[in-house]
Amino acid sequence: MTADVWLPLRPDEIEGLPAGPAYRFWDGAEDYPADPADCAFYVVPYMKPSPVGQRPLPEMAAVEVVQTLSAGTDHVEPGLRHLRPGVRLCNARGVHEASTSELTLALILASLRGIPDFVRAQDKGEWRGGFRPALADRNVLIVGYGSIGAAIEDRLVPFEVARVARVARSARTTARGPVHPLTDLSALLPDADVVVLSTPLTDETRHLVDASFLARMKDGALLVNVARGGIVDTKALLAELETGRITAALDVTDPEPLPPAHALWRAPGVLISPHVGGPTSAFLPRAKRLLVDQLTRWVNREPLRNVILTTGANPA
Repeated sequence: MTADVWLPLRPDEIEGLPAGPAYRFWDGAEDYPADPADCAFYVVPYMKPSPVGQRPLPEMAAVEVVQTLSAGTDHVEPGLRHLRPGVRLCNARGVHEASTSELTLALILASLRGIPDFVRAQDKGEWRGGFRPALADRNVLIVGYGSIGAAIEDRLVPFEVARVARVARSARTTARGPVHPLTDLSALLPDADVVVLSTPLTDETRHLVDASFLARMKDGALLVNVARGGIVDTKALLAELETGRITAALDVTDPEPLPPAHALWRAPGVLISPHVGGPTSAFLPRAKRLLVDQLTRWVNREPLRNVILTTGANPA
């Protein structure tokens, strides 16, 4: 029997897909394109609520690969408990680095240079000048130094930042310098003018940014979250923002979407974008290249890229 591949992009719009599988288009619609039991390679619909992407998993008895089109996989991992051992979960490393790092720089610059204030003044026809902080000569701390964190640093360097400190789950050395372990985070926070969150949401990082974390940030520092809303304790962040001691630029929030009446909308010193780090014109060509490469590897029984975990395997 020919194996089914479920794609959230139309197969006839992806040049170079390998021959062999039966490609089925499913982007989260109520009706499935075929029997989920015949699906061997499942690409999770992009930017859909978690229950949508997880819905067919209990019926996917023959699935071998679950591929996300996002860097994070927390939205699909709870559904993996329904799958047999040996199923590989792969993320979209290489797809979102350009878009997410661009937005990160946009949020930093807009927040530091007061762009939201200029827009509000323009709406009123008011000419408001003033002295604003520059990104140049600032110390930046990147919490979560994977491929997106590295791409953010690549784009920071031309802005003449004073220093970039890097934090990841474990220590290592890169061409740009050392990466500190999470255990060093407390000591690094007081020196940072800008703190960028680009770490995956895990049990270890959920509410990593709590009252203690925020209290160690220096006066006037900017917190930028382009990772997941759950990394930040929203109540603790609101308490700090209300004092005016720090500011924040958030592409992700907890809860999300942010309800219209939520206090975060009106908190002082906050710039909010509606989780748009990934969906840009850069997404589709990179997503298509990833899918062609992964499916070609899968058809030829070659090692897959970006394997995050394998069901039933003991954690490292």
